Amino acid sequence: MTPCSTQAPYLTVVIPAYNEARRLPLFLQRVVAYLDQSGRSYEVLVVDDGSQDRTAQAVELVAHHSPQVRLIQLTCNAGKGAAVRRGMQAARGTFQLFVDADGATAIEELARLESALTAGADLAIGSRALASHNPIFTVRARWYRSVLGTVFNSLVQHLGLRHIADTQCGFKLFRRPVAQDLFSVACVDGYAFDLELLYIARQRGYRIAELPVNWIDQPGSKVRPWRDGLVMLRELLAIRKRDTQGLYMPRCRPALNSAEPALASIEPTHF
Repeated sequence: MTPCSTQAPYLTVVIPAYNEARRLPLFLQRVVAYLDQSGRSYEVLVVDDGSQDRTAQAVELVAHHSPQVRLIQLTCNAGKGAAVRRGMQAARGTFQLFVDADGATAIEELARLESALTAGADLAIGSRALASHNPIFTVRARWYRSVLGTVFNSLVQHLGLRHIADTQCGFKLFRRPVAQDLFSVACVDGYAFDLELLYIARQRGYRIAELPVNWIDQPGSKVRPWRDGLVMLRELLAIRKRDTQGLYMPRCRPALNSAEPALASIEPTHF
């Protein structure tokens, strides 16, 4: 891991990356440029999940010019969930975002999620499903991914995550105490980690805001829709089993520190 400053930033952006030497550099530069313009303190943690290409070198090249960017390297490919969890455990920001390395959701969508947290939500999640029903948003996905995504989300709601239209969009923002709580309990290493996070959040009474975001499918996806979809459904059943075993028992809600914005009376989009 590259060193960091001692002062906690306003925002942490966690980007899991596996063999992303081609897609990541441009997106990482866009993230840095956008956050620089915001005028607020930030850090970007790229978690290299045991890549076999030059992902680490690409990140180090950006970090050479932008000290807010830090590289965390895992010794082997542990899975997207494991990479995000490692990054979130190292994150120090008041608000903490994880975002996919392909840039399918632009960093500019952060403002919409941030507004939901300042309005009272504990975590805010981007939603392609909600965006697809709103003409002011753009969602471009391959047809078979759209069909499989619709079927998958229907099954997920039936098996225990009702009223969340899109669990898998890789663009989620947390208050720091909430992220610390959820990621201290979560244990899924693969793509189903989003399901586990939202399931635990529901069990612990956190307020979840789901908001439409612009999303454009990028070439080079690592997701295998049929195989990974079946794996995630099996994992959801395992998540429910762990819940019955008491592994997700609610704890006392973490207190906000003085640096965090006060909760408003406005209700988030979904609960």
